[in-house]
Amino acid sequence: MKALDYEGRRNVSGERVRQKRTERKITQAELAARVQCEGVALEQDAISRIESRQRMVQDYELRALAEVLSASMDWLAGKE
Repeated sequence: MKALDYEGRRNVSGERVRQKRTERKITQAELAARVQCEGVALEQDAISRIESRQRMVQDYELRALAEVLSASMDWLAGKE
């Protein structure tokens, strides 16, 4: 199965995930650990690929990222 993309990218939220993570002064590894505490298995390399927009983000992953980063899913998706 071929992974779909949008304008040459695999997600629209990676840039905002990086922005919130750096604002909160946490590393990719720390973000991954916090997301794992929410019950979602994401490793540091997955966070890196999400931020570089090379990896698709599942809805449940986006929800966990939003919770950990104190952001709305809409904001992470660029809607706000």
